[in-house]
Amino acid sequence: MSEIAKHWIDGEWTGSGTVSQSINPATGLALGSWSDGGEAEARAAIDAARRAFDTSPWSRDPSLRNRALSEMADKFDARADELGAMVTKENGKILAQGMFESTTAGATLRYAGAQALTGTGISAEIAPGQWFSTYAEPAGVVGIIVPWNAPVALFMRSVAPALSAGNTVAVKMPGQTALVANLIAQIIAEVTALPRGVVNIFTESGNTGAPYLVASPDVQIISYTGSTVVGRIVAANGAPTLKRMNLELGGKTPMIVFDDAHLDTAVPLVAAAVTTFAGQFCMTGSRILVQRGVADEVRTRLAGIFESVRLGDGLDPDTEMGPMIDKPNVTRVEGVVQAALSYAKAVVRGGPATEGALAAGAFYRPALLEVEDVKNDLVQKEIFGPVATFEVFDTEADAVGRANATEYGLAAGLFTNDINVSRRVSRGIHAGTIWTNAWAELNDGFAEGGFKQSGIGRLRGPLAIADFQEAKTVVHSIPPVQG
Repeated sequence: MSEIAKHWIDGEWTGSGTVSQSINPATGLALGSWSDGGEAEARAAIDAARRAFDTSPWSRDPSLRNRALSEMADKFDARADELGAMVTKENGKILAQGMFESTTAGATLRYAGAQALTGTGISAEIAPGQWFSTYAEPAGVVGIIVPWNAPVALFMRSVAPALSAGNTVAVKMPGQTALVANLIAQIIAEVTALPRGVVNIFTESGNTGAPYLVASPDVQIISYTGSTVVGRIVAANGAPTLKRMNLELGGKTPMIVFDDAHLDTAVPLVAAAVTTFAGQFCMTGSRILVQRGVADEVRTRLAGIFESVRLGDGLDPDTEMGPMIDKPNVTRVEGVVQAALSYAKAVVRGGPATEGALAAGAFYRPALLEVEDVKNDLVQKEIFGPVATFEVFDTEADAVGRANATEYGLAAGLFTNDINVSRRVSRGIHAGTIWTNAWAELNDGFAEGGFKQSGIGRLRGPLAIADFQEAKTVVHSIPPVQG
C-alpha cells in the first residue's frame, strides 16, 4: 500500500503529521503506512457528529436510516473478500476467521436497518383531554472505541445499533489494525444515502483520542469493547459528565464437559475455543472443566490436538492457528505461563515458536495447564492468548461453583446429552451467553453481553438499540370544546 491511510471525518479524508507503520504479525514485515491520530482527530470527529445530528435529517428520519444501512450492507458485501484478507494480514487470524468477520458485516447492518423501522411507544388518554405518550429518541453523539482482535465485527456490533437508533458516531479504531479501519472507512464513504458527518472514524496508536471521547460533554454515550481493567477506567472518566456506558469487557469462559458428553463433538470444539484468534477473544474457552469420569480421555485428546496445531501465516490454507497480534504480547503470555508453572502442571507446555519462518512472526504454541485451586492467577485473570486451564470436577454443583468462581460472567459452554443438566447448569451459571454442545454461536437477533465484571448493557438483538436511546414522555392537555 503506497498511499498513507487517513482518517474519515466529516465526509473528508484527513491526516496528521505523525505517520506509523502497520506490521503483519505473521512475518514482522510492514504492510503499509497510516496517519496516526489523537485528541485533535477525536475533537474533529465529535464536532462533525454533533453538527450532523443537529442539522441533518438523520436523527428524525427512520426511513433514511433504513436506506443508508441497507446500502451500507450491500457495499460491505461487495468488498468482503478484500476486507477479510486485510483482517488476516493485519490481525493474524486465519483467512476463514477473517472472512467470517467481513461476510457477517452485511447481516448486522441489515438487522439494524430493519430495527430503524420498528420504533414503538406508549400512548394513552389517562384523563379526559389529557394524553400521555412515551417514546424513544436518539441520544445524540455516540463515542465508540473498537479493539484490534475483531475490528470489523466489533465495529459493526456497536456502530449498527447506534446508527439505527438515529445517533451519529465518532469512532476510535486501534492502531494495530489501521489498514482495516481505513478500508472500513473507504466502504462507508461510498454510501450515498449517508449524510455527511454521521459516521466519523479516526485511528490512533496512543491514548489521547479515546480519553477525549470519554471525557467530552458533547458525547452522550460511550460504547467500549476491551479489557475489564480499562473498562473501569472508561466508566470512571465518563462519570463526571454522567455519560451513559455500554461496556463489553473481559471473560474467562468455562467449557464444562460432563461424563455423558459426546466427546467426538465436544473435544474439537473445546480445543477450537482456545486456538481461535490465537486465544485473543473475549469468549476464548480459557477454562476447561471436565467431569472425573472422562477427564483422562479428554486430557489425552486435547493434548494431542494442542501439540499438533499447525501454526503459520493466516493466508496459508493449511494454517490452523495464526500469530498473536505482536511479539510483546507473546512475551507477556510466556511470562504468565512461566509464573503459573510454580503451581500448575503442564499437560502441554506450549510457548513461543522460534523455529524457521515462524521466528519472524508473533507465534505462540497453545498451552494446557492443569490446576486444582480456583483462586490462582491463571484461573482468575484474563490471559488473552492460547492458554487454557484444565480443571477436574465431580458433581454438577461443583461444576457450577467452579464456573462462577471468577469476577467474569461473559459466556460459558456446556457439553452434555441430558437436557435437565443443561437447564439446571445454564440457570446456575452467572453469564450472559451460555451454549450447550456448541461454542461462539452468535446471532444478530439475540443479545450479547456480560454479567458481573464482564460488562454493562447488551449489544445485538432487540435490547441493543435501547442502549443508544433516550425515553421521552410528552403530555398534551386538550381543552374541551366550547359550546
